[in-house]
Amino acid sequence: MPRQIVPSSPHKLDVAIGQRIRQRRRALGLPQTALAETVGVTFQQIQKYERGANRISFSRLVEIAAALKCQLTDLTEGLDAATPPSDLAYLNELLAHPGALDMLEAYVALTDPGLRRAVLQHARTLAGASKGPALSTGAKTR
Repeated sequence: MPRQIVPSSPHKLDVAIGQRIRQRRRALGLPQTALAETVGVTFQQIQKYERGANRISFSRLVEIAAALKCQLTDLTEGLDAATPPSDLAYLNELLAHPGALDMLEAYVALTDPGLRRAVLQHARTLAGASKGPALSTGAKTR
C-alpha cells in the first residue's frame, strides 16, 4: 500500500518565533521590506518566517535579531518544545490576527478607564453581532 503524504502545518515553535519577530518588527515601526533588505531576503520570505510557514536557520535568526536591534534570546526565551507556555501561546495566537496589535495599541493609548470600558463593550457587542444570534452574551476571559 503506498504511503500517504499528509501536508503538515507549521511547527508551533516556528510559529511562535515568527510571531515574536513580527511583534518586534512592528514595535520598531519597521516594514517587512526594510527587514528583508537588511537580512538579504525578499519581503515574501519575511512574511513566511512570520507565519511560521518557513523555518528560519540559526544564522538567519541571528541576522534578524541584529536587524531588529535585540538579542537572540529576546526572540527565543521561554520557548520549549516539550512545554510551551499555554498563556503565551494563546496570546501569540490572538496577536497573530490582522489588526490585533493595532487594536491593542489603540486601546492602551486610551487613558480614561471609562472610555476603555466603553470601547471594550463596543468591541464585544460587534463581535457578538458578527457571529449571529446564537452567541451567548458572556465574554471569554483569560
